[in-house]
Amino acid sequence: MTPEQLAEKILQALAALADDGTITVEGGLPRELKVERPKNPEHGDYATNVAMQLGKRAGLNPRQFAELLAAKLRDDEAITAVEIAGPGFINLRVAADAQGKVAQSILAAGEKYGTSDSLHGRTINLEFISANPTGPLHLGHTRWAAVGDALARVLTAAGASVKREFYINDRGNQMDRFGASLRAAANGEPIPEDGYHGEYIAELAQRIVAEVPGILELPADEQSIAFREAGYERQLKEQQDQLEHFRTKFDVWFSERSLHEQDGVPHAIQKLREQGHLYDADDALWMRTTDFADDKDRVLIRTNGEPTYFASDAAYYVNKRERGFETCVYLLGADHHGYVNRLKAIAACAGDDPEHNIEILIGQLVKILKGGQEMRLSKRAGTIVTLAELVEEGGVDALRYTLCRYPADSPLTLDIEEMTKQASENPVFYVQYAHARLASILRNADDLGIKLDEFDPGLLNHEREGDLLRALAEFPRVVATSAELREPHRIARYLEDTASAFHKFYDSCRVLPRGDEEVEPVHKARLTLVSATRTVLANGLDLLGVSAPERM
Repeated sequence: MTPEQLAEKILQALAALADDGTITVEGGLPRELKVERPKNPEHGDYATNVAMQLGKRAGLNPRQFAELLAAKLRDDEAITAVEIAGPGFINLRVAADAQGKVAQSILAAGEKYGTSDSLHGRTINLEFISANPTGPLHLGHTRWAAVGDALARVLTAAGASVKREFYINDRGNQMDRFGASLRAAANGEPIPEDGYHGEYIAELAQRIVAEVPGILELPADEQSIAFREAGYERQLKEQQDQLEHFRTKFDVWFSERSLHEQDGVPHAIQKLREQGHLYDADDALWMRTTDFADDKDRVLIRTNGEPTYFASDAAYYVNKRERGFETCVYLLGADHHGYVNRLKAIAACAGDDPEHNIEILIGQLVKILKGGQEMRLSKRAGTIVTLAELVEEGGVDALRYTLCRYPADSPLTLDIEEMTKQASENPVFYVQYAHARLASILRNADDLGIKLDEFDPGLLNHEREGDLLRALAEFPRVVATSAELREPHRIARYLEDTASAFHKFYDSCRVLPRGDEEVEPVHKARLTLVSATRTVLANGLDLLGVSAPERM
């Protein structure tokens, strides 16, 4: 029995009490409620505070209300014990056969177990990384590559329609400086002081010279443009390839240039003007963002007629909404706190609800330790540690899991040696090893000719079996909560707790027969539980973009 199924039984019991006139609740009965697992297992399998929520509205003190509800619940064969604690908490114990059916439902659902429709109907645009195509992806991008992709997977599992989007900052001064830097490197000249430095510039310049015949014969201005465009194409492709290798995929690669080339900016300005929040002053066009908690009004069009970066931001938001996205989620780096109010002000100025139609998540800085020292320098980029180097040092699985394991809004220090250690104190190894151990048990069962067919769920009555079943039953709720709160780290922590519950079960309950022992019904029941646990761990790891190894 899952927590949701138990909650439904409680709702049915409440409805029965209301139907026969035993209780009358002012405002009516709730349509849904949650049951929780008590912190102390001695208090029961699950608990609910519904009597404390409804007692006063029914004209009863909570404990009286709880007594009435408990009497009704005791009639249910799936519930073996109902106890009232404190001012009106109801503690419940579930029958073994009812609890054991969780394993059955998990195997029936397979890869779909854990999914829900809690966000069904929500259309979400999830934008993350959005780096300039002027250099390698670095450590800050790597955190969002892992967390953003995991969040997209979790939101999708909760029933939302999600588009992963990468906003390519391919317009403006940084692109011109990039082209000038490549041209200088190709001609053996010093890189401009405000240009891009690092070995990758010289490497990329040499590659362009080899692949674009005649580029060095162009006039200087044309050379810079040619190098800019050739460098842009190759650097973007490198970023895309690295992200693909890191298992981070995007549905849309959106070019900032397209907003200007396809009249996206004028269109957005006209729409915003119609909302009444634009004004002209000092020969420039402004948006009155201070009406919506921004610290100052923002310029859209400069006195020289050129649009600002803020104009691109505004046009991009309008474009997203016109593509049909109900909610636009931005994942931004630690240096972008100042963007929160201005982006929300854009949504408000466009006539939207800034508390519903736009969300901004800020990720904090990450430090990487190697040999006890912070990694600061890159072999290719000079002053930044790149995604490619991090993957080379730590591996995709270890890096993704570890970056997803912590709340994104907290600073993070990772140790390469600890992250890649093959020991139980390393969380990613601990969870993956549990999956591999489960797979090994199932292979051994297959070698013994034991088939997973019908089993008696009532045989899963050991304390450790109950603990594991209740952990598995929590998975859908954990996924839904992770999606609702935009916190994929909850998946990682859940997997570690569930792996621990499995190891305790395996240490206490013999799964396979020994020697010449006959295959008993209890062996099949426990193998079913093993298979269900393997499914849940695999599904959870997949939500983090981490592999579930069959052998380790």
